[in-house]
Amino acid sequence: MAKLDGKRALVTGGSRGIGAAIARRLAADGATVAITYAGNAAAAQATLAAIEASGVRGHAIQADAADAKAQAAAVTKAAKALGGLDILVHNAGLGEFASVADQDADAALASYRKQFGVNVDGVFAGTVAAIPLLSDGGRIIIVGSINAHSMPIAGGAIYGATKAAVRQLASGWARDLGPCGILVNVIQPGPIDTDMNPADGPFAEMLTPLVALGRYGKPDEIGALASFLASDDSSYITGAAIDIDGGMSL
Repeated sequence: MAKLDGKRALVTGGSRGIGAAIARRLAADGATVAITYAGNAAAAQATLAAIEASGVRGHAIQADAADAKAQAAAVTKAAKALGGLDILVHNAGLGEFASVADQDADAALASYRKQFGVNVDGVFAGTVAAIPLLSDGGRIIIVGSINAHSMPIAGGAIYGATKAAVRQLASGWARDLGPCGILVNVIQPGPIDTDMNPADGPFAEMLTPLVALGRYGKPDEIGALASFLASDDSSYITGAAIDIDGGMSL
């Protein structure tokens, strides 16, 4: 038996990049998997095909990551489609990088509201919706960032603050949900080779030398950690924020 046989998972923002890699790995390890996507239906269908190629059922649900109500509704839809919910992976996220010194007040505030809306409000609303659906042994996994505690470039204050916020939410939720047998953990990636921050992209020349391993991470490496945290192998881990950054933040 695969380690996630019989488990039912929702991965938000699962159409590409890290989210797609997590969805594929959970499916490969036996879970039935639903994903949400904002608007790229073709990418969502590609991930869905990869999920079902593992021999499990998959579902794709359109939900605007900036709409907290839509995120909450997607959790309910996923549980209905899957026949329940055991694993919730909050992956949908947004990053905008601009120095507050270079923005006017209206632009800075708009960016603040947009990033907190996706990265924090959506996570909060989705978690609240999921708690009644998760049974003893349930898992909530949040994809954060090492930028919660380390910001090597200018312009990332708001993004880093959103990731610090969800890390602290996870700490509190781990206490709140421990008596229910629900584990809550955060994955904090460093530079990962995706279309949002490719290993040959504009930030790579600066970031790669900061990584002890001298390379960007791969989305599948994040998927492997997510699968571990979703499995019984992690049964005594909750409230943790795990850096997966090749030693960047040493």
